[in-house]
Amino acid sequence: MSPLWSADDLVLATAGVMRAPFAAEGVAIDSRRITPGDLFIALRDQRDGHDFVRDALQRGAAGALVDHLPPHLPEDAPLLVVEDTLRGLTALGAYGRVRARAKIVAVTGSVGKTSTKEMLRLILAGQTSVHAAEASYNNHWGVPLTLARLPPDAGAAVIEIGMNHAGEIAPLARITRPHAAIITAIAPAHLGHLGSLDAIAREKASILEGLPPEGVAILPAESAFLPLLRDVAGARRVITFAGAGDVPLLAFAGDAAGSDVKTTLGGREISFRLGAPGRHMAENALAALAAVAALGFDPIAAAAALAGFAGLAGRGARTRLSLPQGEITLLDESYNASPASVRAALAVLGMQAGRRLAVLGDMRELGAAGPAEHVALARDIAGNADQVFTAGPLMAGLFAAIPAALRGAHADSAAALAPLVLASLQEGDVVLVKGSFGSRMSLVIDAILREAR
Repeated sequence: MSPLWSADDLVLATAGVMRAPFAAEGVAIDSRRITPGDLFIALRDQRDGHDFVRDALQRGAAGALVDHLPPHLPEDAPLLVVEDTLRGLTALGAYGRVRARAKIVAVTGSVGKTSTKEMLRLILAGQTSVHAAEASYNNHWGVPLTLARLPPDAGAAVIEIGMNHAGEIAPLARITRPHAAIITAIAPAHLGHLGSLDAIAREKASILEGLPPEGVAILPAESAFLPLLRDVAGARRVITFAGAGDVPLLAFAGDAAGSDVKTTLGGREISFRLGAPGRHMAENALAALAAVAALGFDPIAAAAALAGFAGLAGRGARTRLSLPQGEITLLDESYNASPASVRAALAVLGMQAGRRLAVLGDMRELGAAGPAEHVALARDIAGNADQVFTAGPLMAGLFAAIPAALRGAHADSAAALAPLVLASLQEGDVVLVKGSFGSRMSLVIDAILREAR
């Protein structure tokens, strides 16, 4: 069996100088997660990856991509030397894409990117070999890394593309060169960096720049920015999803554990069970089915597979736990938050049976709109939560805006809030935990899980 990367291909892809020939079975950027045979990429972040080349080689790395020679290595150390390791990784990813035979779908959007990616991974796996990143590797190093790991003989690949600032999506879309591109939604996430919803829409639309002329743009039918997105798509084929789109949401019936959905695709009516609750999840599923059809796979079989989809850790995972206080249900939405995603999570909480607790941390990167966006959530709290716990200075505004009867507790941080939440838990509670990554609401999740052990 051929290696993922031969010595010749590594040199050809990166234009680097190989000091001792080696081939690689995989690609890694964290020396602690080396699998024997990996190529270790010495990137610079909070730490300089060159400081860990020796450790990576000792752990079994086949070789390392470097832009200078780290000290204390033997003369014959297997190194591939380039001018800059991030540019080297980007070149490796671009070459990996060029040689691949996979049908590729790229996914972006203000919310739902990772869930849609994971739906596609699941529903395509029954029809072909699928490649996708194991986490949200959707940035300037994550996308090239995912492409560098793409097996040349994979049948399909799903590439998630994200952004924090303007100008980040287009170059990633151009090296991805997808056959189909999904924009899940346009919503006020990263508003503080981009300044307006219009700017967010234009940045998300730039994923379409990576599509070839025969590529397919899969766009949200109910978005106010659909005309703009269509304009950027130009002469390319467009498939709209949800609402009254080309892949419409004809019927939706949600419950605590999932949803029953009806749509039409290619002139055929499709009814399916989705193993994750929430209208937003159903809309993500429609986008995924549109992509399956656009890539030439079977959407009927794909729809049937969606019954096996469940919420992801940090993104809607639903877990029953036994605590000293009794049995509770934990809804883990702790990975990230925006106004749209918090509203969707609260709607799911509202479907649950039992005392419903919303534990919310600050939504970051909203800029001057932040205080008002937090207070505006008070309308969504009503009818969906029985008690609310909040953490952070922005959530303090929401806490003050809700009725006193709903106020559980507020704290300056997730760490300070966690014991207050634990002290309040009762048998039968359903607990939603959500906040931006920087709010560290995972600390509340961790505290609850420790009680369950």
